[in-house]
Amino acid sequence: MKDTHTVFVSVVIEPNEDGYLASVPGLQGAFAEGDTIEDAIFNCIDVVKLIAS
Repeated sequence: MKDTHTVFVSVVIEPNEDGYLASVPGLQGAFAEGDTIEDAIFNCIDVVKLIAS
């Protein structure tokens, strides 16, 4: 069985020239871009998973 964890983080969304930037304050390197707000959030979640593993 795979260990799973639930973590709640605050994600800051900012518009930029190419779409949106999502970042997690206080977690160095946790940011990502996306064409839509949803894309930026999902991409940022992937980055957070990589940092946390």
